[in-house]
Amino acid sequence: MRILVVDDELVSRKKMQKIMEQAGECESYENGTDALEAFTNALESGTPFNLISLDIAMPGMSGIEVLTKIRALEYAKKIDRQDSVRIMMVTSHSDQENVVASLKAGCNNYIVKPFDKERVFSKLESLGFSVG
Repeated sequence: MRILVVDDELVSRKKMQKIMEQAGECESYENGTDALEAFTNALESGTPFNLISLDIAMPGMSGIEVLTKIRALEYAKKIDRQDSVRIMMVTSHSDQENVVASLKAGCNNYIVKPFDKERVFSKLESLGFSVG
């Protein structure tokens, strides 16, 4: 499984990366621009990511903006919904507005900070990934 972790906060990014490395090959980025470039390059090279852990609140380009652009790229490439990358939004804001906006933009699940390995693995299993 190929995993992309995107979070502007170093501690959260490293923690998520360490957890995700137990589930598959992991790359991490601190901003949406670099993440979109990595996603596009992986798609073009025929080695797409299976899962993206995406922070909602990031400077420059929010996680919801990144999510929207990823879904637009998949649509343009005619990738079926069942074959699309699974996106789990990560947030310290569990307010309904952010959750609803993420779901409308096409996320598959979300996790609230602080998180731990058990919670992350539980979310991954709910997305159909076998882990642990």
